[in-house]
Amino acid sequence: MRWLFLFLLVLNLFYYVWHQQQAPLRPKEVETLSLYKGDQQDIRLLSESGEVPARRVLVPSAPAEAAVCLYLGGFEQERHAQEVAQRLISLDVSAEVKPLDAAAGVDYWVYMPPLASRDASLRHLKELQARKIDSYIVTQGDLVNGISLGIFPRLDSAESVMQRLRDAGYEPQMRELSRAHRDYWVRIAPESRRLVADSLLQQLSGDYPGLKHQLMPCEGVASPR
Repeated sequence: MRWLFLFLLVLNLFYYVWHQQQAPLRPKEVETLSLYKGDQQDIRLLSESGEVPARRVLVPSAPAEAAVCLYLGGFEQERHAQEVAQRLISLDVSAEVKPLDAAAGVDYWVYMPPLASRDASLRHLKELQARKIDSYIVTQGDLVNGISLGIFPRLDSAESVMQRLRDAGYEPQMRELSRAHRDYWVRIAPESRRLVADSLLQQLSGDYPGLKHQLMPCEGVASPR
């Protein structure tokens, strides 16, 4: 009986294996290559397409124009500038006097640099004065306790003094100093320029010979010419 049971079990297993081999294979569903390529066709690089996205370009704003004033001058004396300003103000012209410094040349300063102490500089000063060399102690600035040997308007004069000092055994130095000249100008505001007609300028020029007039920025003017 037991052998019969084993025989039937083996027979069933054999039938199951044979049945599986005879059954047709079911194909796995896979998307076709054409569908895959179709999806890929909708994805393009920007460099491959003819469309270029618009870029936002920041354009710097133009700087505001500086206000331009009319200047009348230059007067050697402030009172003359004040007279012109008052005449213009009486005509409802907005005017004010502005002192302006202009470079008028260069001076040449011959000096001895400061020594280790003020006492040493004073002893040096007495020695120079004993030799009849014009000199005095510097009391302020970056050359304090130095010895000034003169300021000269001409370079050759300064170099001549320096040579005499070198011959005497000293080592002088020289520095250029800008010489400024102050003029007084009447500044007329931009909104009042139209009130200053040519006839008025001619009248003022007749009363003040040498009067100059020119247009320049209202601020930051160093020296009208």
